Amino acid sequence: MNIKIAPSILSADFSKLGQEVKDISRYKIDFLHIDIMDGHFVPNITIGPAVVKAIRPYSELPFEAHLMVSEPLKYIDSFIQAGANIVTLHIETIKEKDFITAAKRLRQQGIKIAISLNPETEPGAIKNVSKFSDMVLVMTVQPGFGGQKFMAEVLPKISQIRSFYPGDIAVDGGIDGDNSKLAVKAGANILACGTYIFKAKDKQSAIEELRNA
Repeated sequence: MNIKIAPSILSADFSKLGQEVKDISRYKIDFLHIDIMDGHFVPNITIGPAVVKAIRPYSELPFEAHLMVSEPLKYIDSFIQAGANIVTLHIETIKEKDFITAAKRLRQQGIKIAISLNPETEPGAIKNVSKFSDMVLVMTVQPGFGGQKFMAEVLPKISQIRSFYPGDIAVDGGIDGDNSKLAVKAGANILACGTYIFKAKDKQSAIEELRNA
């Protein structure tokens, strides 16, 4: 499978977020990863639909709203209306039947849906819902903050998921030029990456290195 790159704007300069989104979108990337945190499911608060709506005009690329929130069903429509094209929900926050219902509804709207799982969550937790997902997102750090160290112990989980899921598998957290190769070898094909791209002196080289993982 082709490697896809999804820069995470959590590592962008929020004082000029629109310009940062515009600038990064000029590179050869596939979509933008937007971390939504509520201070409850994860120990941090980031942005809401108003900010997503504000930056939507700065890029024609798809937006992924990664909902790291305790009650995601309350907010799905708000982020779609703000401009999200992909909505990612955590298996730790939603019942299987509710995810399946949401997936069917969103697909009718032309919106993609993904399921995510934290480092300590077993792959079997997403097996039943994965067939309704357009993507599986594996957290390779404890969710909440950018700039964390990649957890190599999660690699076997990626391989386990690949054994039953044929679609896109993304990894998110601490991704760089070295561990991206390990993640791809384990079965991932989408690299959600913040610090390594946005803090790079040469963003194009960083993106190309990831693309060649």
